[in-house]
Amino acid sequence: MNLSYSIAAFFVGSLTGLTGVGGGALMTPMLLLVGVPPLTAVGTDLLHAAISKSCAIPVYHKYSVIYRPAVVRLALGSFPGAALALWLLGVLAVNTAAMKRILFVVIGIALMLTALALLLHAPLQRHLPHSVTRSWKLPAKWRAPLTVAAGLILGALVTMSSVGAGAVGTMFIYLLYPQLTPIEVLATDVVHAVPLTLFAGLGHLRSGHMDWNLLASLLLGSLPGVVLFSRLGVQLPQRTMRPLMGTVLLLLGAGLMVRI
Repeated sequence: MNLSYSIAAFFVGSLTGLTGVGGGALMTPMLLLVGVPPLTAVGTDLLHAAISKSCAIPVYHKYSVIYRPAVVRLALGSFPGAALALWLLGVLAVNTAAMKRILFVVIGIALMLTALALLLHAPLQRHLPHSVTRSWKLPAKWRAPLTVAAGLILGALVTMSSVGAGAVGTMFIYLLYPQLTPIEVLATDVVHAVPLTLFAGLGHLRSGHMDWNLLASLLLGSLPGVVLFSRLGVQLPQRTMRPLMGTVLLLLGAGLMVRI
């Protein structure tokens, strides 16, 4: 058990419980910086995310803020995507360091663009005509297949890097389902992320990419943070949640870009 890892995990878990994002985007780079091998860091963090985020699901169920159609559609794509990524990692000679640099650049840009959309939403509504700022309407016949496609990308991304189950998932849901409130986006993303990260984490476990002592240290800190702050998150007003989520996404995106 490593107490310093547990303390860091408490802050990451608190952020994840409050906003639904930040776990992999913060935890995996931290583990890499202290010398944990890339695939071990990814595999350990995936199981850590699955266990810690599951603590928030009863809270979201109690407040009925889960949009289940989006969860099902994302899962239809993400599980095949995760299976394909596990196969690639196991069969092909993958340069994990180079792969992570590319993934972090793509994720960082995507997170910052999504953050700007969240942060500028209210100012644009106040200062521009309603016809310009109203939520864009996605044709109903496109929503389901685009959600499955987003899930496919998300499943592969999360399995290869452990980054994106919260942050990129939130971005996809926000863009595909603009009618959802921020807390509904958060709850929907977490409910989808738990089985996805569990599936991907078990795949890495099967390949030997796991450090049980490290996992125990992370869970010791993160579980209290997730439980405490997920209760606070569902009670915050939506006018607070939108800029809060936007700020977190912006900082995570900038942090990933700086680490390249």
